[in-house]
Amino acid sequence: MAEMKFEEALQRLEAIVQTLEGGDLPLDDSLKVFEEGVKLSKNCLKLLDQAEKRVEILLGEHGRKKPFATESPSAPIGSADAS
Repeated sequence: MAEMKFEEALQRLEAIVQTLEGGDLPLDDSLKVFEEGVKLSKNCLKLLDQAEKRVEILLGEHGRKKPFATESPSAPIGSADAS
């Protein structure tokens, strides 16, 4: 199976869930579809893990996590002290 983009894999995984929930497939076909779903699930988890690692690198030096700042230490842009 060629590696899919996350969104494509997730969409296919959702279709597989709907197909299996329908209960209309013979057992052998259900097992094949289920196996595809397991592979897609693992691929999605791998892609999410890679994305998380990239975010950690972008947020801090050498992968250290830095929390998002909720308030800026300086005055907001556009505000002026009118005194």
